[in-house]
Formats: sequence, C-alpha cells, structure tokens
Amino acid sequence: MKKTHKDTCGTSFHGDTIFISVEELINLLGEPQFQENDGNDKVNYYWDCETEDGELFTIYDWKEYRPISDFEKIEFHIGSFTKEISEKVKSNF
Repeated sequence: MKKTHKDTCGTSFHGDTIFISVEELINLLGEPQFQENDGNDKVNYYWDCETEDGELFTIYDWKEYRPISDFEKIEFHIGSFTKEISEKVKSNF
C-alpha cells in the first residue's frame, strides 16, 4: 500500500474501518493529501492510496467534529470502488 496521486473520485464506504492513529498512518502512508484538523468539517484527514495491484482506495476519519490527537487511535473509514478491495485493504492493516 502506498499513497497515490491518482484520481480516487467515485470511491465509497463499504462498511470497513481500521482502528489506528494519525501518527501510525503518517508512518505507513506519508503525509495526508488533506489535513485540516480543526473539527469543523466531516473529515480532518484524508489519504488517496493504492494497493500493490494498483487498486485505488481512500483512508479518512468521518464525523469526529473535533481536533484529533496524533497519537489517539480512532476508527478511520476505508473508501474503495468495491467491497472486495475494501476488505483486502483492511486485512493489510
């Protein structure tokens, strides 16, 4: 898995989440493409990513509505084009 600059438009949530901290995600994926950790929007952090097979997915917090500590573990959503991709991504975390 790696961060990508490919267009992930059209990915959606298929019910899969990971319980992880922002710090851990940054260590794994690098800096997020979107970061506005003020709690004013539905999303504070957002990563566009792809699997080793080139399958696109996103990782993002959802409706925390508060600033998130870098070390606090929370549920992050996985967005993808299919449930199968979402499950594959989850199993790799």
